[in-house]
Amino acid sequence: MKTETEFTIEQKEYLNGFFTWDSPFVGQDEQRRFTATSGNGAANLASEETVYGTPVDELCKEEQIKCERNGLDCYESIVQAANDGKMASGGDVFRFKYYGLFNVNPAQDGYMLRCRIPSGLLNSEKLEGLAEIAEELAGGYADITTRANLQFREIEPRNSIKAIEELVDLGLTSRGSGADNLRNITCSPTAGFDCEELYDTRPLAKAMHHCILNSRDLYGLPRKFNISFDGGGTISTCADTNDIAFYAVRVEEGNDVPPGVYFRLQLAGIAGHRQFATDSGILIRPEECVATAAAMIRVFIENGDRTNRKKVRLKYLIDSWGIERFVDESQKKLDFELVRFPLAACEGRKPVQRRAPSSERRWSELHRSHRSRRKIVSGTNEASRCDCETVWKWGHPINGMAKPLDSSYRQRKSRCRA
Repeated sequence: MKTETEFTIEQKEYLNGFFTWDSPFVGQDEQRRFTATSGNGAANLASEETVYGTPVDELCKEEQIKCERNGLDCYESIVQAANDGKMASGGDVFRFKYYGLFNVNPAQDGYMLRCRIPSGLLNSEKLEGLAEIAEELAGGYADITTRANLQFREIEPRNSIKAIEELVDLGLTSRGSGADNLRNITCSPTAGFDCEELYDTRPLAKAMHHCILNSRDLYGLPRKFNISFDGGGTISTCADTNDIAFYAVRVEEGNDVPPGVYFRLQLAGIAGHRQFATDSGILIRPEECVATAAAMIRVFIENGDRTNRKKVRLKYLIDSWGIERFVDESQKKLDFELVRFPLAACEGRKPVQRRAPSSERRWSELHRSHRSRRKIVSGTNEASRCDCETVWKWGHPINGMAKPLDSSYRQRKSRCRA
């Protein structure tokens, strides 16, 4: 017996409602007139609010805090809290980190303030200014971080905004040094005076630093993000523990690219998970490094998981996609081609020096490097002398050891000035 399976028009319309869930379109055209027609580039005002495709009610706690109010817009709240002598509370505990202020209670009274010091480079004037902040507004000391940075502790609430403003007056900032932001940009600690380096990475780190400061959309990432530049010198900056790592290499003649110094791009290093960055197969000219990083950061911003804080670092996006897809998505945001080039065809750095040289050799190298630097300083030796003063007072940058100014060090100081 054949059963009739055809539905009536009325039945079809009824059943169709169970399978169709398209939100009506409500937008505005260029003349700000409301329209029900999509396709003109206008956003659908009737759709559910999302953050890069994730519905707001599915966001993790920190993402919802950011959605309620951008951390960059909390400066007035910091001022008010300082005037009231109160610590941050509620969502502002997270938002204040956008300005480097960490409420570390109950482990320690007061705030911790983290700076941004690209490359870890400071002249004597800035160093003295930072010492004054530590002495007058904090606990009288500063911590040196693993990202060549400084942070102050025991800052009373009433001194918090003054400490931030004092940093700005020194030509420094704390903006973006905490929360889900790009952390301090690091480069080779001996950049600029290392006779073994392939490339002086200080300008790249500084350019990346200012690119971040001047791009509001580079704040509020799904999670924190680290970038480092290694110039291939005597001392490694451990760039392979960063989300994006640039390693200087040399390419000789006879290859598909012109000979010279380039950077290898490594991805998804994360020290907390004991994972080193992986070579992406990409070779980049030095002048293309910052643009490449900016493109890749935006790919992470748009596609990182904002629902699970434990699975949101770049490592997890690349684990899901693979390096090839991540590179391809980044390529769409660049106006130059990312060059695939075999790692084996690159000449890498010489062996990294993991032990500090002897005291006499250390000072001999310092003396020689500063004498050569004075030759390129036009008209004055003040820049070199200022650098030397910092080194003499706080220790040689090769091993970071601070030495007292005893008679033997004063004699070497005199030799350097000769």
